Amino acid sequence: MATPSNKNSKSHKRNRRGHIGLNVPNIVLDQATGEYRVSHRVSPSGAYNGKQVTENK
Repeated sequence: MATPSNKNSKSHKRNRRGHIGLNVPNIVLDQATGEYRVSHRVSPSGAYNGKQVTENK
């Protein structure tokens, strides 16, 4: 069974885990509707790239 020969300090542990973090979604303000949306996705009103791609219900 693998066991550590020496104790890792807190700084070594944090250095190892430095790349692990939260991913922030890329939210942009839609110029046509004024709503916030995730980039490269259809807005809640159904518009994408300045065109209406889905019909509103």
